[in-house]
Amino acid sequence: MKGKGIVYLIGAGPGDPGLFTLKGQKLLQQADAVVYDRLVSHEILAMARDDAEKIYVGKESGRHALSQEEINALLVEKAREGKKVARLKGGDPFMFGRGGEEALYVRQNGFDFEVVPGITSAIAVPAYAGIPVTHRDATSSFAVITGHEKPDKQESSIKWKEIATGIGTLVFLMGVENLGFICEKLMANGRDKDTPVALVRWGTLAEQEVLTGTLENIVKKVEEAAFKPPAVIVVGEVVNLRDDLKWLEYKPLWGKKVVITRARAQASLLADGVKALGGQAVEFPSIIIKPEEDLHTLHRAFQSLSRYDWIIFTSVNGVEIFFSELIKQQKDVRELKGIKICAIGPATRESLEKRGLQVDVIPDEYRAEGIIKEMQVRVKRGEWVLLPRARGARPVLPDALRGLGAHVNEVFLYEAITASNISREQMTEIMTGRIDYLTFTSSSTVSNFVKIVGQENVKKLNQQIKVACIGPITADTARELGFDVHIMANEYTIEGLLNALVEDAEV
Repeated sequence: MKGKGIVYLIGAGPGDPGLFTLKGQKLLQQADAVVYDRLVSHEILAMARDDAEKIYVGKESGRHALSQEEINALLVEKAREGKKVARLKGGDPFMFGRGGEEALYVRQNGFDFEVVPGITSAIAVPAYAGIPVTHRDATSSFAVITGHEKPDKQESSIKWKEIATGIGTLVFLMGVENLGFICEKLMANGRDKDTPVALVRWGTLAEQEVLTGTLENIVKKVEEAAFKPPAVIVVGEVVNLRDDLKWLEYKPLWGKKVVITRARAQASLLADGVKALGGQAVEFPSIIIKPEEDLHTLHRAFQSLSRYDWIIFTSVNGVEIFFSELIKQQKDVRELKGIKICAIGPATRESLEKRGLQVDVIPDEYRAEGIIKEMQVRVKRGEWVLLPRARGARPVLPDALRGLGAHVNEVFLYEAITASNISREQMTEIMTGRIDYLTFTSSSTVSNFVKIVGQENVKKLNQQIKVACIGPITADTARELGFDVHIMANEYTIEGLLNALVEDAEV
């Protein structure tokens, strides 16, 4: 009788998290345990449940976290515990991933498994480098070959004579360390020494590197460039198409690493924008949005909504918590009939419009001072204003409204607190200067980032990384805490910040 546990053999794709399959993501989010390899990205791992057990079993040349036999046993052990096990493997599980061995072992031990194919690096990585593995004018055949076979192997499993001349495009995986042997074998078995060759390192990612040559000279070029694995090797005439078909390198943030310090729940818009522009988004949330435990002040306001003339929303977080509590208190948007609504910026307005509400006022300048300028000609003395917002926000807005003669009920909905679950690997990447831009989208992201890295390290970061801020208030906070602000958005929005990064990168 089979146990309740199950193992999902999931291909994580070639690196770019956007190439992870929808089915893989769904099963990963349901998994109780995640067993993952070296080339699985942080972004994909972040899709797993926070409470899921995560076990690293990566392999690299000369160093294995666990042997293959130990990995097999681990999968069965977790299934025997009744867990849904996500076995995340780079690329595709059955493309040199030893997924077949793992599946057989799981079944032999009485447990079920499912296979979720992944986009293999053998096709995706050349494509991201502008190299199609087949092309009508070049070849209609290709083969994927392990590059990991030892040169001193007594009997090769690779039919060198047949593949050297019988197949158009050859893609070798895990073959950089054996490149000389591969080139010698191909030339010795009839492949022309002038056949084009490309090596693509960290394919599909922002740090992707491409080196081209021929079978005769590529080894020397690799040595001169100190070109290191992991890389995919492509042999064939299709390599010559790269100059006409490369596309990733033309994106404006190509090759740039951008740190995003927003709370993880709000980071996706900026992260997606960076990726769409060819950059690598490094999500390093410095804050966590913590709703207030006691929201009785808001609940009291709900009981007398008819008294209010205005509600001013200063963030998407405020909108989300406000309406979540409205529903919990068994009320709905009809309670807001007749109340004028002000939103600080486009994202906040969009969040309100999704709830079926029309926004009456949005300032030209997306900060408290912009709201004050608008309200000076709109709010009347004696009117009531409900201001649901973050604890610790600047007092300039409620003070100005009261100065105009309005009655202001300032209600704290949440607080931005310092994130505690920090990636040591990402911290090292930031502190060693392997980052191009450090972005801040609010004063709280700045202050809490400094709490994480330490005030003593700000000067060091100034020497290594450009700091980009969404607006003047955030920039002022950054300067007060010792940062040199290199970039500030003209429009105080995520889109404005992205535009400012592009302008800087193109200089």
